[in-house]
Amino acid sequence: MSEGIKVFLSTFALLFVAELGDKTQLAVLSMTTKHKMPLWVFCGAVLALTAVTGLGVLGGDLLTRLIPEHILRKIAAVMFVGMGVLMWFDKL
Repeated sequence: MSEGIKVFLSTFALLFVAELGDKTQLAVLSMTTKHKMPLWVFCGAVLALTAVTGLGVLGGDLLTRLIPEHILRKIAAVMFVGMGVLMWFDKL
């Protein structure tokens, strides 16, 4: 199996599992229930998630050109823990 296919499949699996039960999925469920237009909700959700993912990919590519990857991982870990602490105390 090629390296590209491995990256594709692992990215798909990671994001699929991470998004199950996520706020995004619940928002889409709510919009579909409210408007009874699943095709339009699906199209809007796909476009929004594509745009956000595109920003993440482009931003990640740009950041790795400016900041070494090992430092970015540490920054991301600190931010992740920081957001968790803020959520714990209902500040986020």
